[in-house]
Amino acid sequence: MTIINLRDFYPYYTADSFIEVPDEVAEAMAEFDRREAAYRLRTYRHKAYYSLDREDGIEHSALFVALSPCEIYERKVTMQELHAAISSLPGKQAKRIYAHFVLGMSKTDIARAEGVDEKAVRLAIERGLRNMEKFLKNNF
Repeated sequence: MTIINLRDFYPYYTADSFIEVPDEVAEAMAEFDRREAAYRLRTYRHKAYYSLDREDGIEHSALFVALSPCEIYERKVTMQELHAAISSLPGKQAKRIYAHFVLGMSKTDIARAEGVDEKAVRLAIERGLRNMEKFLKNNF
């Protein structure tokens, strides 16, 4: 059994209050105190004195800025133009560009899935991008 001073662990205690606790409890409280001190030191060193996460939505509104109606319309038009450009491509080029840029697959993974050489996928994507560029310049 260990005797601890509650004033060391609880800031609202204004006078010393000694109690006897099991060794495991004393060690757990000491460990928590050490971790809390380490956290305060890390906060000080990295100048992270505050957090926007207050569960009132302030962090969300700071990270995800609301778009104006003009920006929303511009994005919609841009997406329509991109979909039109992709749909103007031959089937293989369109599928490979979609898989690479939208689905995030690597060119090697696309080649493996289609059972072709990686160079063929790379060249098809490059030709497809050039064709899309021509389509967008001519039509928009």
